Amino acid sequence: MIDHEVLSVFCGPAGDFGNELGVVHGLNVASDAERRAIARDLGFSETVFVDDPVRATIDIWTPSVRLPFAGHPCVGTAWLLGTSELETAAGVVTARRDSEFCWITARAEWAPPRIFKQYGSAEEVNELAVPPHGEWIYAWAWQDETAGQVRARAFPGRGDGIDEDEATGAAALLLTAHLSRGLTITQGRGSQILTCPKPDGSIEIGGRVRRIGSGHWMSAPDASRV
Repeated sequence: MIDHEVLSVFCGPAGDFGNELGVVHGLNVASDAERRAIARDLGFSETVFVDDPVRATIDIWTPSVRLPFAGHPCVGTAWLLGTSELETAAGVVTARRDSEFCWITARAEWAPPRIFKQYGSAEEVNELAVPPHGEWIYAWAWQDETAGQVRARAFPGRGDGIDEDEATGAAALLLTAHLSRGLTITQGRGSQILTCPKPDGSIEIGGRVRRIGSGHWMSAPDASRV
């Protein structure tokens, strides 16, 4: 039996929106082919496999590829496990919670590269059509530059069924590093990501998390379909 939780990460101020995340208790899922098949079957932008719940060792998958680090999987899993550290392939991610947000601290160099396209207004970002597959594009504009408020949308371009990512912590990490300032990012339909650069060059990313539900498989999906 393979159990999983479903979370919504980087919810809006009213607790709505957010990017869905699958969290699989991964001890019974040994092969990469099975993990890819489960991630594809769930259909979320990322799915996390918790390989060691005590050490909080995690393995992150999109429906098509493994990622060494991703923001919303780390924020969501840290919230679910109640841990102060996560072990990822990229490095150790520290975590904390306050009354409203779950925060992680990571480094911009851990994030996969993206193509950033700045637009003149939030309205231009709102009106964008999904671009052709082939490039991972993060479109953004200032809503209020003085206040550090950004409007953004993300288009992974992998051709794996995720045409638009609702909330992308790794891209927020890279944009924060590029601009060298803390940001409040409204992404997708209304998800919210908060960022804060730290003196040592790391960046803190925070957001609201809520639990949506849970489920299980009696056996893994057919990995031969991968």
